[in-house]
Amino acid sequence: MTAVADVEWATERDALARWLARDVEPHVRELEHADRYPVEMVEQMRAFGLFGATIPQEFGGLGYPASVYAEIVEMISEVWMSLTGVLNSHLMMAHLTARFGTPEQQKAFLPAMAAGDLRGGLALTEPDCGTDLQAIRTVARREGDVYRVTGTKTWITNGGRGNCLAVLVKTDTNASPRHAGMSMLLMRKDDGYATSGPLGKLGYKGVDTVEVVFDDVVVPVDRLLGGTEGLGFQQAQGGLELGRINVAARGVGVANAAFRAALTYSTQRHTMGKPIGEHQAIQLKLADMACRVASSRALTRDAAAAFDAGRRCDLEAGMAKLVATEAALENATEALRVHGAYGYSTENHVERYYRDAPLLCIGEGTNEIQRIVIARQLLARERQ
Repeated sequence: MTAVADVEWATERDALARWLARDVEPHVRELEHADRYPVEMVEQMRAFGLFGATIPQEFGGLGYPASVYAEIVEMISEVWMSLTGVLNSHLMMAHLTARFGTPEQQKAFLPAMAAGDLRGGLALTEPDCGTDLQAIRTVARREGDVYRVTGTKTWITNGGRGNCLAVLVKTDTNASPRHAGMSMLLMRKDDGYATSGPLGKLGYKGVDTVEVVFDDVVVPVDRLLGGTEGLGFQQAQGGLELGRINVAARGVGVANAAFRAALTYSTQRHTMGKPIGEHQAIQLKLADMACRVASSRALTRDAAAAFDAGRRCDLEAGMAKLVATEAALENATEALRVHGAYGYSTENHVERYYRDAPLLCIGEGTNEIQRIVIARQLLARERQ
């Protein structure tokens, strides 16, 4: 970023922090426990321009690099992680369109997405297919100038409240290898797909997560992302790089929220005549929690820097996602232990961190998969 851009972001950062403290934090428990979609907060994010955070300025977006976006996600996640889900899926679709879309597709989607008029998502997962994307069954059969799409996607964030999706489909069911027959379609809700839900979840409340059903839905051929069949799997992987940086930043935010809560409480709660923070058992926990936050933040910034430099960053993004999300889970657990019964109470934010954190270890590729990705990239770079 330029010096001018740095100053502009510093001003926006302060405004975002004030909004989170004033308009979000006081209402989180009510909305989260009711599992109610935060309509007003989403409109306020729209007013901030956050739906265009990473969309290039030529299309009306803010054009922020991934490094700034990661900081935005961390700040929001520290207050309420669910809000970042509304942005992440939307901006992953926007990134795919900006990176792989034809000029016509970019003009048709990106300005409306930057303004928040179109709110998108990424539809990859299916009822019998999560990690193994090549096993998807949603099929798009071409008939003249249209595709007819049939299949089901599940766990789709923004599928209900949003109005467009980047949908991974099979355009050639007989292709070998399987990924050679996969394509990505840019679809709008008025094309006729149906949604059901929202799906019930342990945590990550408030954001809509739904099942999407395509029953012979007709889509114009010019909505094929990039205009060439067979590139969908590679396009999806490109979108997941930004998605994993987002999830890593969420992990940093949740891990830091849990750490700060434990640190504050350790100065307030007294046992045996002194604050619990003066007991060595608590000090050991606090030290480990602080180190997890710092190391996670460093890895996330490293991944964002690699992404901004245009380098392939599945190694860096995988490392950040793995370490930061495990840090969130461990810090949330330790914060609950430090708080004791108060951590278990629904009147406290700590139990929410404890419920939200496990999702981060699953979403955008499980942490078991991240370990495999990391190892394979390390070995490949060593051979080179």
